[in-house]
Amino acid sequence: MKIFNMDKHIALAVFTFFSFSTLLYSQIGDLKLLDWEPKSQMVVKETKILTPKYPVIDIHNHLGRGDADKYLEEMGKARVWKVVSLDGYSKDNVYKEHLKAMQKVSKDRILVFFSPDYDGIDEKGYGVKEAKKLEEAVRLGVRGLKIFKSLGLIAKDKYGKIIPVDDPRLDPIWAKCGELGIPVVIHVSDPVAFHTPTDKYNERYDELGAHPNWSWYGSTYSKEELLSQLYRVIAKHTNTTFISTHMGNLAGDLGRVAGWLEQYPNMYVDIDARISELGRQPYTARKFMIKYQDRVLFGTDTAPDAESYQVYYRFLETDDEYFDSRKSHHFQGRWMIYGINLPDEVLEKIYNKNALKILGMFKGVSD
Repeated sequence: MKIFNMDKHIALAVFTFFSFSTLLYSQIGDLKLLDWEPKSQMVVKETKILTPKYPVIDIHNHLGRGDADKYLEEMGKARVWKVVSLDGYSKDNVYKEHLKAMQKVSKDRILVFFSPDYDGIDEKGYGVKEAKKLEEAVRLGVRGLKIFKSLGLIAKDKYGKIIPVDDPRLDPIWAKCGELGIPVVIHVSDPVAFHTPTDKYNERYDELGAHPNWSWYGSTYSKEELLSQLYRVIAKHTNTTFISTHMGNLAGDLGRVAGWLEQYPNMYVDIDARISELGRQPYTARKFMIKYQDRVLFGTDTAPDAESYQVYYRFLETDDEYFDSRKSHHFQGRWMIYGINLPDEVLEKIYNKNALKILGMFKGVSD
């Protein structure tokens, strides 16, 4: 009789298990991880920061692909004083048209940086010729140089070889920037996750799943080699100011970035498109920003939009916890961020004073 009762209990347990499993499956179906968008149940303080404490200079943006008048309107809403457009391409003299279009919208509030063309890198005297072209661009109103991540990852010479960041044929261009007193905004490599396998260990699997062409795993140069190339250039050209984008292109390892700032006095960093990484290490990020308050610049890498800017302001100015940063740029990972509540004197430097200092180094073309 006891055995019979035990069998009944087992049967009941099995029935309950399968009933629960069926109910659970009916609720979630075949939900894929990439489609999972959990809504946080956290109840925490939410601070609305519509405008920053100090006028903002956005040192890192791209205005060549949209309505500049609309961008100017959004800048006004968000108290953005100036924006740097990095879309002044040398190739086909695009920079001339872009410069003309931006100056038509505002001569004071939109600055244009020049981006070199590598197509002729195999030709004799390439570097000198491109440096001369840069000089002419500065004469017309350009105020800096932009290096896209294509250098070291995509751009090739006529033999099909990827051009390294520290290719000596580029030396005249770096030197010319120092001579003209203009900064180099340089993006080398991508987040570490983009240089590792897109597998179950990759913390940005969702982002890479949506954009598989963003993966550089297996490229000619590893991320470490690309960073080594970059910092060899910075070390070699001490008279030129370099703004290493995306927090030194290594926002997830601020200890190493700090080491580079200590080693290279001509190097600065900007925070563009990386508050999603900085905001999940708020204690470390806050200490870093305060210690290197004279070397950090504000940038977004996101078309001017008041809501986008306001996420940056909330991150920099408040101690809010566990909030979504995707409107600051785009979805980058399955985590929330925390504000770092910077002191006012640090905020003012990051918002505009450091950028004004660098832009104030301008010497121009000597006739």
